[in-house]
Amino acid sequence: MDVRGAILAGGPATRFEGRPKGLELVGGVRILDRLVATFEAAFGAPPLLVANAPEASGWRPGLRVVADIMAGSGPVIGLYSAVLAAPAPVVCVAWDMPFVTAPLLRALAQELSGADACLPESGGPRGLEPLCAAYGPAAGPAIAAALAAGDFRAVGFHDRIKVGILSSERVRTFGDPAALFFNVNTADDLAEADRLWRTHASSR
Repeated sequence: MDVRGAILAGGPATRFEGRPKGLELVGGVRILDRLVATFEAAFGAPPLLVANAPEASGWRPGLRVVADIMAGSGPVIGLYSAVLAAPAPVVCVAWDMPFVTAPLLRALAQELSGADACLPESGGPRGLEPLCAAYGPAAGPAIAAALAAGDFRAVGFHDRIKVGILSSERVRTFGDPAALFFNVNTADDLAEADRLWRTHASSR
C-alpha cells in the first residue's frame, strides 16, 4: 500500500503565545524536523505539511505545504485536507507530538488493509488518538458527510466508515503511550518534553 504522511500544523497556538509549536526545540531539534525524519523512516518519503500560516513554506523547504480547505472548523478540517491532498491512504500526526515513532506509524498504516481508518488507543480524553492515526480513501466522503450534517468532531465521521483500533497492548510494543502521544501545548509541556527526551536518551 502506497501510504503518505501528513503533519497537521493546526490553528493558532493560543496557549503558546501564538508561536508555531512545531518550531520549538525538544532535545535541541525542532519538533517539525523530528516528525519529518520519523515519516521518512516510516514511509521513505517526506510528509505533507498541512498549515495555514503564510510563512509555512519557509519552515522546512522541500515539504509540500497545503492549506486547510476551510477555515475555523477545528482539527477535523486538517484531517480532511490531508486525506484529499495526499491523497489517502495517509497517516496524520499533529505537529506538537515529538515522540511518535516510525514503527507505530507503519503499524497504523498496515491496519488500513482491513479498515477505512485506524486509531491507536491511548489515555487521552477520547480514549483514542485521532490526530495520530491512519485514514483511507473512504474517510474523505465520510468527513464531508459529517461536516454537511454539522458535526465537526475529529471522530464525528467514524460511524460512516469501518474503524480499526490499534490496541493499547499493541501500542505499548512501540513505547510508553504517555510519551508516544505527548503533545506540547504550553511552555510547561515543552519543558516536560525536554525532560522526557533526556530520560529516553540516557536510557539508550
